[in-house]
Amino acid sequence: MAHILFVTPYYPPEKGAAQIRISETAKLLVERGYQVTVLTTVPNYPSGIVPPEYRGHVVRQEICGGIRIVRVWSYVSPNRGFLRRILAQLSFGCLAPFLGGRAVGHPDGIIVESPPLFDAIAGRMLAWLKHCPFIFTVSDLWPESAVQLGMLRNRILIRLAEWLEWSTYQRAGAVWALTEGIRSALIKGGLPPARVFMVTNGVDITKFRPLPKAQTRALLGWDNRFTVLYAGTHGIAQGLTSVLDAVEQLANHDSIHFVLVGDGAVKEDLVAGAQRRSLGNITFLDPQLHDRMPLLLSAADVCLVPLRKLPLFEGALPSKMYEVMACARPILLGMDGEARSLVEREAGAAVYFEPENATALASAILYLYEHPAVAELLGQRGRAFVEARFDRRQLILALEAQINRLIGKVVETAQQQEVTAVSSGFEQGQVYFTEK
Repeated sequence: MAHILFVTPYYPPEKGAAQIRISETAKLLVERGYQVTVLTTVPNYPSGIVPPEYRGHVVRQEICGGIRIVRVWSYVSPNRGFLRRILAQLSFGCLAPFLGGRAVGHPDGIIVESPPLFDAIAGRMLAWLKHCPFIFTVSDLWPESAVQLGMLRNRILIRLAEWLEWSTYQRAGAVWALTEGIRSALIKGGLPPARVFMVTNGVDITKFRPLPKAQTRALLGWDNRFTVLYAGTHGIAQGLTSVLDAVEQLANHDSIHFVLVGDGAVKEDLVAGAQRRSLGNITFLDPQLHDRMPLLLSAADVCLVPLRKLPLFEGALPSKMYEVMACARPILLGMDGEARSLVEREAGAAVYFEPENATALASAILYLYEHPAVAELLGQRGRAFVEARFDRRQLILALEAQINRLIGKVVETAQQQEVTAVSSGFEQGQVYFTEK
């Protein structure tokens, strides 16, 4: 079976959506008979702190779940401060091929994660060195997202990033878009539709399943208040300041409690803001192991999925939506565009509120608080929806077809070249047969 190499700075034991998607995809490919290697760096996201056991190594190899993991040294930094993060991403993109090139062996195909966009440097170099094609994964349009979020303003840097982005799309054997919005944007930008395929994120529906609320709350030590849960990155893209505003508006409702789980660039500011406003109805928790997430989701009454009100995010589909639906919990959806169309209108599993509108969020929370039967129905619809459409074990078949199509092209081309060479040899009397 084929050997697939993943190139990504994000991988467990780090916690995060990209880490989970990549590692679970790799595991499923191993289950289907593929040899899988992951080229990554030392665990450090989002704190920038490397665990002691991973320090002092230029290259470190390990086997986990049948996956060979090659970790190489790179500069690391906390997920705060744009320039230091860019330096860390550039460090991995430039150093990984040189430090880990020999250790990864000879893959038949490479899957490159993006963002960070600088992974393209590593992916393109390895594809050239190993003489194999690569799939460029696009989970977020970059640098467009950095520009819209106000993180990248320098025109020269923007132009350089756009050149790297589009030249990589053109050199990739295929481009993997995680949402229809991303795929449409790439095609509109000039990529041929045949070069861009979409396989969405998904969820392990056996791992993420409904659990009894009373039991999960007892295990977590939670009380019986109506609990609004946000679990995920606390970054500038999520617009969580407006969530604090909603918390403040509902401060007099003692029976409503907010729980925010995770870490990120703005978490310290959020915690300080809640303390400054004397908000007693909100609790901040540290990031949790992914295996613990079904417990947390099932213990909540409703789960919050917000993003900033930017055109860029109208094509986003956060992975947490699938996990919430798999646990049969209703979603408070602060997103427009593709996510709203899918989860609110098609699945009937969410109550929509205008992004970054604290009053609208507070009203949506009160509505579900006062209508528990509606909340229950939304959760049941969500579970049925992911069972039918977003079971990761079914989605892997679509990705496998794309991998085989790409690798098959290379094999077919190599076979054609071999036949041509043999035919030419016959014509010139230069073909020799050796018995073994």
